[in-house]
Amino acid sequence: MKTGLILLLLAACVFAQDDQNAVEELLVETLVKPETCSVLSEMGDTLQIHYTGKLMDGKVIDSSLSRDPLVVELGKRTVISGLEQSLVGVCEGQKVKATIPSHLAYGKKGYPPTIPGDAALEFEVEVMSLIKQTPWQKMVNDVFPLVCLGLVPSLLGLVGLYLYKKANTQKPSKKAKDKKSKKK
Repeated sequence: MKTGLILLLLAACVFAQDDQNAVEELLVETLVKPETCSVLSEMGDTLQIHYTGKLMDGKVIDSSLSRDPLVVELGKRTVISGLEQSLVGVCEGQKVKATIPSHLAYGKKGYPPTIPGDAALEFEVEVMSLIKQTPWQKMVNDVFPLVCLGLVPSLLGLVGLYLYKKANTQKPSKKAKDKKSKKK
């Protein structure tokens, strides 16, 4: 009897652990893939998508099907992290289902009242269009932040040097000013 009870509890723990692991990492499943899929999305590309987001119990939390497609520029954090990650490596016309753990969605706080805290989400997404980033956009996205990181300390150093020099310049004494005003 005791052995049977222990085995039952152990089995329940294993199954509970498997359920938790299923939503601990991002799972992306391809539902439809076009015959020709030569151009895959990368960070910096712009996608137009239709999506339906659900809680794991099937309750729909949001959908773009009754609106214009959502425009997502990958890497700009315009959507939750898990959804953005699931859109890297897709092509135009592809449909995917992404199971997103809470830490890649809305986390412990959730998005009250629609999304409870620690909620895993499921999104079905269709990529309506894919626009590759231009070389200019790539430079702005990749190089510009690095240039700014170098310029900010340089500019702060120049401002500091200017203020230091200004503070240490000799100011005319009061006696010199008084003599000039008495001569007039």
